[in-house]
Amino acid sequence: MTTTTRTLISPVQLNRPRGRRAYRIVLALVLLTATAVFLGPLYWMATGGLKSPQELVRTPPTLVPAHPSTHAFTEAWSRLGMARLLLNTVVYAGGALLLQLVFCVAAAYSLSKLRPVLGRAILAMMLASMMVPAAALVIPQYLTVLDLPLVHWNLQDTPWVIWLPTVANAFNVFLLKRFFDSVPDELLDAAALDGARPLRILWSVVLPISRPVLGVVSIFALVAVWKDFLWPLITVPGNETLNVGVNTAATSMPQNTLIAGLFLASLPTLVLFLVLQRTITAGLTAGSLKG
Repeated sequence: MTTTTRTLISPVQLNRPRGRRAYRIVLALVLLTATAVFLGPLYWMATGGLKSPQELVRTPPTLVPAHPSTHAFTEAWSRLGMARLLLNTVVYAGGALLLQLVFCVAAAYSLSKLRPVLGRAILAMMLASMMVPAAALVIPQYLTVLDLPLVHWNLQDTPWVIWLPTVANAFNVFLLKRFFDSVPDELLDAAALDGARPLRILWSVVLPISRPVLGVVSIFALVAVWKDFLWPLITVPGNETLNVGVNTAATSMPQNTLIAGLFLASLPTLVLFLVLQRTITAGLTAGSLKG
């Protein structure tokens, strides 16, 4: 018995020269439009830093710089102190990534394979926390880090004030659990028969085959810290991130220098995406099908 997949254009129409041409034209237009929508702002930032302040505000705007110059980029790097801001952001993002991997992997593995009592209720409460707007948590989190319960530490202006709130990420726990659910129990049982304990099974069996989803979780964790603005603004005023540093200096520099600084701030995440785009695709589809 053969099954056919229903699509917008039938195979019969695609086999006709006229239908094939129409399909290719429409596909090309859709791809070009999507590319322009996504790459347009990036192109505007890159070329805006190459323009002079006068050319940047010209009406109508110029698509290609008349006299391109990299002076705005070098000025943005020195005036903003991009090296210090970049180092601060890397430290915050790297620490958040490490803590998220440790705790989210442990939580997802426990819920998926160890199956604790009330595990489904715990997962449901985690997912329910995603319904709470992030802005509603700012004040409670801020009061908490000013006087950490039990130990009464003030974490303001320390990396821990960025790291700790990112540890419990319900979406990453859910994503990891879905992948761990697709790992055959027979594989874990075989390792257990060889004498491996749950922690050894996680380290030696589960994690090596979980690289795609771990890559996706890592990217989500890094980008979340990299793009955050409000929380670093109020908690680490003495050790600013890239976003906060660029915003602080926005009123005291020319527009082309500011745009150049914004492009430099976004460049690391763009490079990260281009290098790991296959990992993102593989990780998002991993665990969606069993068998």
